Amino acid sequence: MKGYYVYILTNSKRTVLYTGVTDNLTSRLNEHRQMRPGSFTSRYGVDRVDLF
Repeated sequence: MKGYYVYILTNSKRTVLYTGVTDNLTSRLNEHRQMRPGSFTSRYGVDRVDLF
């Protein structure tokens, strides 16, 4: 059985939340940090994993 991760990202002002599910957290976070043009993370400046 393969494990999965649920993660939450936010922007620097903590006004936007992005939730996701992945089986490879390191790889997925690297994808988010690339800030591809037109992506949700780029549009809203979502670039940090935060603890709430």
